[in-house]
Amino acid sequence: MNRINTLLVGIFYILSLQLHAQTVYYDADQFPLVGKTSDETETRYERLPAYLKEVCRPPIWNLGKNTSGLAIRFRTNSTAISAKWEVTGDNRMNHMTETGIKGVDLYAWEEGHWQPVKAGLPSGKVNERTIISDMTPQEREYMMFLPLYDGVVSLSIGIDSTAYIKNPELPYPDTTHPILIYGTSITQGGCATRPGMSYTNILARRLNREVINLGFSGNGQLDYEIAELMATRRDASMFILDFIPNVNATQLTEKTRPFFDILRKANPDTPILFVETVIFPHSFYDKNIYETITEKNRLLREEYEKIKREGDKNVYYLANDGLIGSDGEATVDGIHFTDLGFLRFADKLYNTIQHINIQ
Repeated sequence: MNRINTLLVGIFYILSLQLHAQTVYYDADQFPLVGKTSDETETRYERLPAYLKEVCRPPIWNLGKNTSGLAIRFRTNSTAISAKWEVTGDNRMNHMTETGIKGVDLYAWEEGHWQPVKAGLPSGKVNERTIISDMTPQEREYMMFLPLYDGVVSLSIGIDSTAYIKNPELPYPDTTHPILIYGTSITQGGCATRPGMSYTNILARRLNREVINLGFSGNGQLDYEIAELMATRRDASMFILDFIPNVNATQLTEKTRPFFDILRKANPDTPILFVETVIFPHSFYDKNIYETITEKNRLLREEYEKIKREGDKNVYYLANDGLIGSDGEATVDGIHFTDLGFLRFADKLYNTIQHINIQ
């Protein structure tokens, strides 16, 4: 009898382990998505409202399909978390990791801050990955950042079959007064090694506030349609404009003020921050690049000072001094940031934001 009892206990233990090891997937459509300008998009996982398809330039529309800045929020008591996701283009670039381009990146809320858990590494267009396992079975709140340079067709979150998954209880990041950031490939996240390391996502975690990413690789060219979209967010706490690398001197002098005026007309008291471009490390040697950057920064400051002289008390300026440090180690290719560059840049922006009275 004792041998039978021992055998039965062993069988039940094995069955229990097998049951616990099973993963059940839940469609992420049922959980809150942060980082969008509007819910009126063609599909859920994209950044621009559908009406812009017939209005804006095709490159902007296509880049708006990339999910930079978007994140799923949920809570679960599972000991393991997995993800299934399909990306739109299976994109690759020679200066950016595939995890940053089309991976997912998981964070957990721990003692008042967002703690990195682990990234979901992509393998191609269709992906399935156990992100973390062997955790204690306690309820935690999570945020999963989506790919920076690819779109998402579908996303499911996997947990233990014996666990539950629910909508978050904590109202983090705060979505009532988002910060909207307009810019270039750097703003979009090039070339972070994983989605959580783009500077807009770093700021979202540090400020615990929704940060809407309107970075368009090579196309931060002061398109007025994007200004008009941004202006519709009357609940915005701040607009940050970081576009210099994508405009020439003529575009800068002709389009900066009209772009600004569109925002200001609809949002008369909302802080607007102009950001100079960094002095790219290779401009230490390439004097043409140095002169071009320096001249565009000078022209931007002129536009800012004109606005200030006219009495606008809610316009601000961040100069390039030390934005990514001075050791030359903060870029991949002399222009696009490494994680170190994004951290340094986010530090400067965070300190600037802290000194501005935002909602």
